[in-house]
Amino acid sequence: MESNKYRTSIKLSTIIFLVIVTAIISGLTAGVIVYTSYSKNTGINYNNVNNDSALKQFLEVYSSVTNDYYEDVNRTEMIEAAIDAMLDYLDDKYTIYMNSTQTSMLNNSLRGEYKGIGVVMSDHTVTEVLLDSPAQEAGLLVGDVIVKFNGDDVTNTSIDDIIEKIKGTDKEISLTVMRGDEELTFKLFSKNLMVPAITYRMIDDTNIGYIRIATFSASVDKQVENALNVFKNDNVTSLIIDLRSNSGGYLKAAENVANLFIEKGKVIYSLKTKNDNNIVKDTTSRKTDIPIIVLVNSDTASASEILAAALKESYGATLVGTKTFGKGKVQQVISLVDGSMAKYTTGKWYTPNNENIDKKGIIPDETVELLIEKDSDGKITNIIDTQLNRAIELLTK
Repeated sequence: MESNKYRTSIKLSTIIFLVIVTAIISGLTAGVIVYTSYSKNTGINYNNVNNDSALKQFLEVYSSVTNDYYEDVNRTEMIEAAIDAMLDYLDDKYTIYMNSTQTSMLNNSLRGEYKGIGVVMSDHTVTEVLLDSPAQEAGLLVGDVIVKFNGDDVTNTSIDDIIEKIKGTDKEISLTVMRGDEELTFKLFSKNLMVPAITYRMIDDTNIGYIRIATFSASVDKQVENALNVFKNDNVTSLIIDLRSNSGGYLKAAENVANLFIEKGKVIYSLKTKNDNNIVKDTTSRKTDIPIIVLVNSDTASASEILAAALKESYGATLVGTKTFGKGKVQQVISLVDGSMAKYTTGKWYTPNNENIDKKGIIPDETVELLIEKDSDGKITNIIDTQLNRAIELLTK
């Protein structure tokens, strides 16, 4: 039974549909970033590269093609294609090559920046227009349905592809929307916008604190710690941590956040690579002693799954929502001299109970679906955050 007292209409910018930010992380990281290196001690490195016969063969073809091909060859693009093909050979969707533009987008997102117009969307419908954004300045409104981009119909184009179109141009953008029965066209530019890694607040009429973690950026633990200190002054007695649609980020960032809650000596996760098995435990004196509920959904992935599992198994938190994405692998990144990056899988991580959740996900303690209300034409009219409502109900019993 849903509590009327805490019946909450979902505020999508702080809860679930941060698709502009999510698209950057899921499209470029789609997982946990571990560290940067140029070589492995057990493989090829700069010192013995001259002895690698396969590489010599590649260089021979590269030299012949660039010198003798009947048309001019763009060497940079050809090398990028070669690197991309090499990583594609591994048949691992998390092992990818990112050019300098994509790398810059990734780095910006993990610093809490993204390029866009400042709208939050569910399907093709604008559910929020951010303050001081290009979208607000142009006149876009909540409820507008995006139907054209630069004059081309996008009604059958995925949201991720629309976002990529928006981010991928520095020129003026033309967006056509349906506002009721009226078709309107807006001219605007995308730009770099700042987005905090977290938002936090007190739940009205309760002593429950709420923290939404949007991404595991470099400074997220400091932001969470600040929120906890504020909550301490507000006499918070329980906590909701919202990891819905958080698709990952830095492994160390997830570990640092876990350190704020878990007791010293308890396992956060373990990491198994080709040559090592490392169990990561809390080594700090900081811990939390209040009831915690963690909100998760199908887009809770990777670093956020690490935190969710650690809080569930080593802290005793309750998970509410839907089954998580199931990303149990970690990646190493190689930053290349031209600003591009290669990212490839180096191992699997395991929960404190020694379970790898890759392709399986984490099943919450209570499965709760969002209540999505639509009109007779199938247009979303309201979203009731039944997951948050249930968390509040559990913590106020």
